Amino acid sequence: MLYWLAEFSEAFIGFNLFRYITVRAGAAFFTALIFGFVFGPPLINFLRRRQGKGQPIREDGPESHLLTKKGTPTMGGLLILSALSVSTLLWARLDNPYVWITLLVTWGFGLIGFADDYAKVTKSNTKGVSGKIRMGVGLVIAALAAIAAAWVHPAELTGQLAMPVFKTALIDMGIFFVPFGMIVIVGAANAVNLTDGLDGLAIMPVMIAASTLGVIAYAVGRVDFTAYLDVHYVPGTGELLIFTAALAGGGLGFLWYNAPPAAVFMGDTGSLALGGALGAIAVCIKHEIVLAIVGGLFVVEALSVIIQVAYFKRTGRRVFLMAPIHHHFEKRGWAEPQIVIRFWIISLVLALIGLATLKIR
Repeated sequence: MLYWLAEFSEAFIGFNLFRYITVRAGAAFFTALIFGFVFGPPLINFLRRRQGKGQPIREDGPESHLLTKKGTPTMGGLLILSALSVSTLLWARLDNPYVWITLLVTWGFGLIGFADDYAKVTKSNTKGVSGKIRMGVGLVIAALAAIAAAWVHPAELTGQLAMPVFKTALIDMGIFFVPFGMIVIVGAANAVNLTDGLDGLAIMPVMIAASTLGVIAYAVGRVDFTAYLDVHYVPGTGELLIFTAALAGGGLGFLWYNAPPAAVFMGDTGSLALGGALGAIAVCIKHEIVLAIVGGLFVVEALSVIIQVAYFKRTGRRVFLMAPIHHHFEKRGWAEPQIVIRFWIISLVLALIGLATLKIR
C-alpha cells in the first residue's frame, strides 16, 4: 500500500525509497515485529480467559507434557497471521498476484487450523475437525493456488518443473503441474503441523525456510540476477521477499512468547497456515524441489510419522520410540531445549545448502 507513496517522490525525494523492495522488506520485518510485541500480551490474555484449560494435551504423548504444558492457551498463530498480513498489506505492492496467492493460501489454511483448534478447545479433547475434512478443504485451496500460479507464470514456465543445480533443465508436467502443486502446498502445511510439538520448535525453522525462499524469490524476480545465476526468471516474485520478511518479523515476535516455557502455542491455526505459505511461495517461484531441501526438517518429521505408522501396521512394532521424531529424542532423554536448538541448527544448515543450489552450475 505504502509503495504508492513513491509516486510523490517529486514532492519529497524520501518517498523514492519506497520503490526499493529491500527497503520495504526491512520495514515489513520491523512492522510485524513491533505488532507482535504490542498485541502479543493482550491476545494471550484473551485466549487464556476464553480457553480456560488451554490446549488439550495428548494422553499418549510424552509424560512430561501433561505437567509442563497443561493449561497453555493455543491459537497463538493468530498473532503471526495478523502481524504478517498487516505488514504485507502495508508494504507490498497490492497489484502483485503472487502476494495475493500466498496471502490467501496462508489464511485459507489458517482458517482450517482455527476450526480445528476451536473444536479441540471447546470439546476438551485432541480430536478436532475430521482429518478428511481438513484434507479435502486444504486440497481445494491448494488447487486454486496452483491454478492461479500457473496462470500468472510466464508462458515458457507454465506447467514446467524447474530443477535445482541443472539450471536449464525443465520438466514439462502439463496438466499434472496443478496436482503436483497441490501436493507441495498441502504436504508443506501438514509437515509443519507435525513439527509443531515442542516450545519454539516449529517457528524458527519456518522463519529460516521462509527467509531463504524470500531471498530466492527476490533473485528470480530480477532479470540481472537470474542471468548471473543461470536460473529461470519469474517476473514479479521479488515482492514475496516482503511477505517473508513480514513472516520473519511476526514469527520472531511470537517466539518471544513461545520460547520455553511457552506462554502460548501457535496451534494448528499457525502451523497449517505457515506450512501452506511455504508451499505456496515455492510453487510461485518455481523452486518446489528446493523447498524440500530448505524445509528438510519438516520432511524428516513427516516421514518419521509415515514410516512409524506403515511399519506398525505391517509388523506390530515401532521404528521410533514415538513419532514425530522429536518425541523419539524426548523419550531417549534429550531435554526439550536441547532438541529445539539442535533442530534449529539443522534447519539453518539445510537453508544454506538450499541457497547454494542457486550458484552451483
